[in-house]
Amino acid sequence: MAGGTSGSADLLPHIQLFLRQVLHDLSNGDQVAVSIPVYKPREYPLETNKNCLTIFEETTKYEEISCNSKGGSQRLVAMLRVLQIAEGLLQQNRRATKRDIYYTDPALLKGRLDQSINDICSLFHCSRSSLNLVASSKGLVTGQLCYFEEGRLINCSKRNSTSTGLPVPVHMNEVSNISSGAEFILLVEKETVFQRLTNDKFCAKNRCILLTGKGYPDVATRSFLRRLVDELHLPVYGLMDGDPYGLDILSIYRFGSLTMAYDAEVLAVPTIRWLGIFLSDLGTYGLPESCLLHLSKQDVKKADALLSRSYLQYLAPVWWAKLAEFRHRGVKLEIEAVSAASFSLLADQYIPSKIRGQCYV
Repeated sequence: MAGGTSGSADLLPHIQLFLRQVLHDLSNGDQVAVSIPVYKPREYPLETNKNCLTIFEETTKYEEISCNSKGGSQRLVAMLRVLQIAEGLLQQNRRATKRDIYYTDPALLKGRLDQSINDICSLFHCSRSSLNLVASSKGLVTGQLCYFEEGRLINCSKRNSTSTGLPVPVHMNEVSNISSGAEFILLVEKETVFQRLTNDKFCAKNRCILLTGKGYPDVATRSFLRRLVDELHLPVYGLMDGDPYGLDILSIYRFGSLTMAYDAEVLAVPTIRWLGIFLSDLGTYGLPESCLLHLSKQDVKKADALLSRSYLQYLAPVWWAKLAEFRHRGVKLEIEAVSAASFSLLADQYIPSKIRGQCYV
């Protein structure tokens, strides 16, 4: 059993037809089985324009979910439960967060909710937002940015906004009239670095928008960044740890992820540039060698996985080479290392000088 290709406008009838078929099969005593499309990275990624990438493609293979095994049965039941909830949301024109959905049946959905949503989106070739499902945002934003959210003015440059940052908006279709006097967007990996820069009044001194997803980004943060880039046409610089996980996080912002391949093109920001931190920064900024840390076994495994991605080598060869250097030397470098020489070095010299000198890749 497979779902049809659906946009947001005709998604509800497709879901209703699918659920009716499930009920029909059950009433006839037939086995219910669902075929989920399988995606893979393209051998030769397509960069159709500066804000649109085709990194992943649907294969001719399908993953069948049925009741033949305990794991398959639980996965199928969880997916059908989430699909039933989505049907109700679309009928009532209401939205719900993942947290809302989870608490409708915690025993069933614990550890399965994200997979259920991904299964549904792959099956119906739709986005999470078209199901009226929204992710609770963990991202933060501050700086030279104003927008309206549900008719209310949000000014990210106000004092109470610049001290700790504001939560990234969840309902992107309720965001309008985005305006900014910024010259660039600085995307940072860690909340600790975000707070350090806000305390140093970095945005006021440098006329920028500061954004963090607090590690691996959620859908809301990625969607918000893409919206800012599309409407403000600002350059985006990524400040990440010089390690495999930092580059993996940056790659998700730029290329998308295989687990959400169905949404990659609408969330990806191909124009992101990697500002640092690099091994070459040690000599340039007088950072001590003691800042270098050894790669763990988990780091090495992640590095090897990233280096095997053809699209990374094809579309971002310098990124690939930087990671290969870390892997070859068996070391990593955290953003906080910049503060080893001086607490003010990161905000006052490192970031501004790298942007002015175009020392990014």
